[in-house]
Amino acid sequence: MTTQQTASRFDGFGATIFTEMSRLALEHDAINLGQGFPDFDGPDFVKDAACEAIRSGQNQYARSIGVPALNKAIAKRFQRESGLSPDPETEITVTTGCSEALAASFLGLVNPGDEVILFEPYYDSYRACVAMAGAKAKFITLKPPHFRIDEAALREAFSDKTRAILINTPHNPTGAVFNLDELHLIAELCKEHDAMAITDEVYEHLTFGVEHEHLAAVDGMYERTVTLSSLGKTFSFTGWKIGWAIAPPHLSNAVRMAHQYLTFASATPLQHGAVAAINAPDSYFDEFRAAYKRRRDLLVDGLARVGFKVHPPQGTYFVLADHTPFGFANDVAFCKYLIEEIGVAAIPPSAFYANPEEGKDLVRFAFCKSEAMLREAISRMSELKRREV
Repeated sequence: MTTQQTASRFDGFGATIFTEMSRLALEHDAINLGQGFPDFDGPDFVKDAACEAIRSGQNQYARSIGVPALNKAIAKRFQRESGLSPDPETEITVTTGCSEALAASFLGLVNPGDEVILFEPYYDSYRACVAMAGAKAKFITLKPPHFRIDEAALREAFSDKTRAILINTPHNPTGAVFNLDELHLIAELCKEHDAMAITDEVYEHLTFGVEHEHLAAVDGMYERTVTLSSLGKTFSFTGWKIGWAIAPPHLSNAVRMAHQYLTFASATPLQHGAVAAINAPDSYFDEFRAAYKRRRDLLVDGLARVGFKVHPPQGTYFVLADHTPFGFANDVAFCKYLIEEIGVAAIPPSAFYANPEEGKDLVRFAFCKSEAMLREAISRMSELKRREV
């Protein structure tokens, strides 16, 4: 009997860069501006709703597609923001975070040998989802300083083998928010090649001076789009892992087929808490964006003063900066130095490119932290010195 080996579909995958940088951050007592989770809790009214659900006996399996009140709340919010009216019973599936929604979408809808288009830098689970489905990834690189879609490159990437394109907008880690011209281009090519779109919109409520647009609302796209989002980013409950997929029945059925064998159902009391969150008044979302704009401006201005070349984000709670003024050979070397000698953790984004050389000049910082922590991180980074490679 041979020694058990990892399945070949995961060849080339190891521990995530988030795991490695977080380990180093703990080892060196560094301020962690790497992994994207807040250092503060979300609103009490959401926690209270979940606690009440626990006390009132909502502690057994939820139905697989989601508790009815949550499906209805998601449908109502989506209708207000997109103009579309999904049926909560047939077109909305509650999942264990957006990560599971992604996996269920790929496993339910993508066949081995299909081609899937990804924009890079990409969130690392995207490539893993492509691998789990046995598909082939094709990459379109978003380049600084503005990280816009290259029309010629995108047209070339589509082919008769294209099964799907995965769109993350607002985009992690670049902070780009795809505009209507870009979404219309994607729609045109999806229809021309009879391809699906899977959209990761977890940062949909976190934009700065620009509007988030839903690809599903573009003419002719709802029937071929799976829209994914989650609770964690907008309400600062990343540990709850409540996400959802919105799609017409013929796509929802496939997502649900995979979902029922992945997790079957998500935490019942937390789904009831999510109802309170999604039904929050508009004032909550306005205050949420304003608070994050202050954090964004604080970090962007601080990084510029320290000496980085900064690419201010239009959305998300991440900012990419060019570290080359400090003379390091690549992003990994810079991030290790930053943790070990300066006491601040960030993420080397070369891990988010098929060709790591594309990202070697950049570093990703998260500003989903208290303003006091951001100020302390900036203060520590003021000790950075320019050096020779």
